[in-house]
Amino acid sequence: MATTLHGLKNCDTCRKATRWLDRFGVPYTFVDYRDNTPGPETLLAWAAQLGGLEAMVNKSSTTWRQLPENRKAAGTDAEWKLLLREHPQLIRRPLVVTDDGKISQGFSDNGFKARFATVLAGGAE
Repeated sequence: MATTLHGLKNCDTCRKATRWLDRFGVPYTFVDYRDNTPGPETLLAWAAQLGGLEAMVNKSSTTWRQLPENRKAAGTDAEWKLLLREHPQLIRRPLVVTDDGKISQGFSDNGFKARFATVLAGGAE
């Protein structure tokens, strides 16, 4: 199964996720949001599976807390899309995309065990 992990190189959670994938021998490609900002179509495709653009935002991040209140009050998809394009570090990390079309956000040991159960069992997904 082809896996792409989207995040930030210096993000502790992304590092935990990549260490987990390495430890369990799950092949992946890492894409840094800052080097490869997702396009509007990609953001909309991700949002469709993740509950909308607003649901993709890490509202506990330093970047979010430093935004002016009027930017935090984005109301339309166009405003959320613009905010995520301007500040890709706001996207909850890591964002995992597999070639079966599944998209998930965040990292936990149990979450990754469930997400990659077939790969860990030695099967092809």
